[in-house]
Amino acid sequence: QVHLAESEGGSVQSGGSLRLSCTASGYTYTEYCMGWFRQAPGKEREGIATLDSRAHSGRANYADSVLGRFTVSRDKSGNTVYLQMTSLKAEDTAMYYCAAVSGFCLLTRAGSLLSGSKVEYWGQGTQVTVSS
Repeated sequence: QVHLAESEGGSVQSGGSLRLSCTASGYTYTEYCMGWFRQAPGKEREGIATLDSRAHSGRANYADSVLGRFTVSRDKSGNTVYLQMTSLKAEDTAMYYCAAVSGFCLLTRAGSLLSGSKVEYWGQGTQVTVSS
């Protein structure tokens, strides 16, 4: 049984930082890559980062909306993945989800998964609120 558990999100002021974690059980990082997605009220869910450690030392991929501000990494076991968020803006306010992804595990610059990538499992989501 695959399970993804995100850490608690939180509220932060604009310009601040926050780190989310996602711990996976029921599979190893050699089977799926990890993706981070978010969904703001009234908007579609978008991909923001992926980390592929299956055949790489850890290839990260970011959507333009977070490039240079967010960093994805993992612990030594590979089963906990982090999303370090800095220079947060009000528009980063959303529900954040981690996901186990199969296939190419790449995002377009706009935050869509490339054809050939598929979310296999979702975490329950955690709320991040950035106040201006």
